[in-house]
Amino acid sequence: MEQFIISFMNQFGYIGIALLIAIENIFPPIPSEVILTFGGFMTLSTNLNVVGVIIASTVGAIVGALVLYLVGRFFNKERLEKIITGRVGKILRLKAEDINKADKWFDKHGKGTVFFCRFIPIVRSLISIPAGMNAMPIISFLLLTTGGTLIWNTVLVMLGKLAGDSWPKVVSIFGAYSKIGLLILVVLAIVLIGLFYYFRLRKKNKSIN
Repeated sequence: MEQFIISFMNQFGYIGIALLIAIENIFPPIPSEVILTFGGFMTLSTNLNVVGVIIASTVGAIVGALVLYLVGRFFNKERLEKIITGRVGKILRLKAEDINKADKWFDKHGKGTVFFCRFIPIVRSLISIPAGMNAMPIISFLLLTTGGTLIWNTVLVMLGKLAGDSWPKVVSIFGAYSKIGLLILVVLAIVLIGLFYYFRLRKKNKSIN
């Protein structure tokens, strides 16, 4: 995968960087760390410059995020409620009111997470879906996404340039960070699901008594 990314960037320059980052946002397993740090390294030996790499990668990220946002808009709250009230809801033990609770939570906390989640592996891409599902104003979404993405891209591109030939070491460090971040998210998800069913069962027992 890394060799393909490097070869593609060498061949297509800024356009290649933008395209790869757009794809990375839609398919999170593709490592943005490789794209951005190698892009920074390329500024030392090609006609690419730091500003151009940052702009190209940020444009690509915004395009990818916008695609997922539109996917979220298609599967809006109303569509999800219809799905949940059917067989899928029974299997997952979810109700339409659960969707309403999630919607209210995003209205209260979600807008800020669009910015901060841009620094968290995998989540930085997926956060665009609930933003679309909850019909977050597209201007606010784009501004917060651009702000978070610009910071993330700038840091990695600059690290790639400063590291020079040692840029793979930066990738390995951020690779470890991604794995730790993913592990934390999995554990957190398990805890939240456990708490959700615990309080739901507790509420059900109270209603029976």
